[in-house]
Amino acid sequence: MSIAVIYGGTRPDGNTEQLTEEAVKGLTVDRIHLNTYTIRAIIDGRHAEEGFPEMNDDYKEVIDRVLAADVLIFATPVYWYSMSGIMKNFVDRWSQMMRDGDYPDFKKTMAAKKAYVIAVGGDLPEIKGLPMIQQFQYIFDFMGIRFEGYILGKGNKPGDVLQDAEGMFAAERLRNKLVAFN
Repeated sequence: MSIAVIYGGTRPDGNTEQLTEEAVKGLTVDRIHLNTYTIRAIIDGRHAEEGFPEMNDDYKEVIDRVLAADVLIFATPVYWYSMSGIMKNFVDRWSQMMRDGDYPDFKKTMAAKKAYVIAVGGDLPEIKGLPMIQQFQYIFDFMGIRFEGYILGKGNKPGDVLQDAEGMFAAERLRNKLVAFN
């Protein structure tokens, strides 16, 4: 089974990436840094006869990599009680994949996957990150994706998460689970 990490942070080697890298240390994973791609915001065409407009961006390259994986790790900072904007743009475009394009079995293919969420927030991430975790739960439920678990780490300034003993321990536990998929 293959693992893809979908990074939604904008800071290179930021706290979310550091915690996630701890979770996948020593594993073979496909690292997808959304901030290195152009993924345009969705233009809703669900009810238009012609469907969604062509976006001429990098989305199909990214979604092809995601579809090739069996296990997905969504790694995002906690921004305003939710996922980062680039992660949200990525997920919003799933509507387009279900309606148009070269992916007629998109939802069925996604339903065969397992998913984890790793997120890092400043103060009280175990509380302030819960609305985001619930949002991911609803997204995964709608798609049929099996939500295997999440980690909410604590970190504000660069490198802070490395001092979060609970977050680092949770990353180690997750790594032990992921070994079975690798």
